[in-house]
Amino acid sequence: MAERCGTEHAVAVSSGTAALHCIVAALGLSPGAEVLTTPFSFVASTNVLLYEDLRPRFVDIDPATYNLDVGRVEDALTPQTEALLAVDVFGVPADWPALTALAKAHGLALIDDACEAIGASVDGRPVGSWGDAATFGFYPNKQVTTGEGGCIATDDGDLARRCRALRNQGRPPDDEALRHDRLGYNYRLDEMSAALGCAQLDRLDTLLDRRAAVAAMYRDALAPLADDLVRPPSPTDAERSWFVYVVRLRDHFATDARDQLMDRLQARGIGCAPYFPPIPLQPHVRDRFGFASGDFPMCEAVSARTLALPFFGDMSRTDVSRVAEALAETLPSLPRQS
Repeated sequence: MAERCGTEHAVAVSSGTAALHCIVAALGLSPGAEVLTTPFSFVASTNVLLYEDLRPRFVDIDPATYNLDVGRVEDALTPQTEALLAVDVFGVPADWPALTALAKAHGLALIDDACEAIGASVDGRPVGSWGDAATFGFYPNKQVTTGEGGCIATDDGDLARRCRALRNQGRPPDDEALRHDRLGYNYRLDEMSAALGCAQLDRLDTLLDRRAAVAAMYRDALAPLADDLVRPPSPTDAERSWFVYVVRLRDHFATDARDQLMDRLQARGIGCAPYFPPIPLQPHVRDRFGFASGDFPMCEAVSARTLALPFFGDMSRTDVSRVAEALAETLPSLPRQS
């Protein structure tokens, strides 16, 4: 992984969440400090902050990429802000050059949640090599799987050492006396999972090419539906890694149209799911910090209209055509804005 990311160090752990938690804990941020992050992600990117008594400060998203809107970040900074945590949503890299400049200008730690973006790059530089450290996840639905697992990539030798201790109950990596010099966790990756990961990494380019080919088939099959569906973003200055294939209903549909579409596709045996619910409206986050509907309008609008379609490397053109035909037959009957 270190070779793939172009970093000095890689630390294997038991999940992407464990990787992100280790980084946050190893950075030694002040209790109660703010971390600027996105409201549109899997909830783990916020949970790891709460584990360490940090306060998420959400910044709304760019609806063109679904990533953190970098133009809003500087205005959201406060004296309590100590870090930025950006997510490469659906495998589309965040604007890492701009985020790097902001972090440097304001003396902030910079974390890349790249759990959905292995193999992506920005300006030819691999995702994983940006910021103080990056995380990858190897859950079964990811581009590479170890069954369950994750990895930290970093050029910071001290940070890597702290992460290696944290994953092993706080035991320093070169200690053989069962001495634990900090609070740690059981976040080790087992050998069988690591072996599977090595075999998967040997095939990474093939796996990514297969997923890109399926995405291309979807792009062509869904082109006639462009008046009703927004297809996934294709960044011009970055290379994305295809994690999921998420479409978005255009604004002329009613607010409940996405859920009706999901129900009708599922009734035809086509699996699909909403991606993602806004993190600030997740009950445990909303109740703790008092967020309400309307606080992050771009995130909420995107969340209400996005739907992940079936997507895996072995999908055939027939599979993709079946999904496209079901969409073409269903979209005209969905409710529209009055």
